Amino acid sequence: MDNHLANHWYLLWVDKDHTLQANNQKILEQQGYKIRQAFTLAEARSIIVREQPHVIILDILLPDGNGLDFLCEVRKTSNVPVLILTAMNTPADVIKGLKAGGDTYLPKPYELPVFLTHLEALLRRASIVPDTIVFGPYRLEPMSCTAYLNGENMFLAQKEFALLQQFLQHPDKTMNAEYLYKKAWGRPMAGDPRALGNAVSRLRQKMKGCGYTISAEYGNGYRFEHGDP
Repeated sequence: MDNHLANHWYLLWVDKDHTLQANNQKILEQQGYKIRQAFTLAEARSIIVREQPHVIILDILLPDGNGLDFLCEVRKTSNVPVLILTAMNTPADVIKGLKAGGDTYLPKPYELPVFLTHLEALLRRASIVPDTIVFGPYRLEPMSCTAYLNGENMFLAQKEFALLQQFLQHPDKTMNAEYLYKKAWGRPMAGDPRALGNAVSRLRQKMKGCGYTISAEYGNGYRFEHGDP
């Protein structure tokens, strides 16, 4: 176990099984993790309001609802890494969980070394997400999916935020539609390709007067550069 990954992060574990929670808390705290426990979705929502966990470990079958519904709520405002840990283990269950916004999926029962490997992978991802991204008049806060233009909240939807983050991190570079779609939607482009164009159009409207624009390059993709939308 690479303990430096654990020392600066805390986990929110959402699971109805008190025994499982107690056993895992002891093991993880010995590994250097800080744990917050929630046994219901109501408890998890209360914690999320007050604090921003660095990783969420989430069961699906909770006493007061479906964990995937909670995950969809989280994904409206946050890109926090999520490990789905559940007894639901069919291929259809895995696909549904990942499409809902899970970053990785581990069925119960599980081997502890496998679980810790999944957790370390998520921590590596979390550790490279900057607290803020500043570019010209923009300030982005990736953990909360909040974007500011000249100090004013842009009130971006999650996919708009993901697109703007890519543009700010790759200015004056043409990025193809498939790449941008996968970054914003979390899956390969499929279905109506106009979804990406519509999201870019909404983002352009919220960028007006900022001195930058998003140019469409037919057949190539989109480019963030100086100019007015």
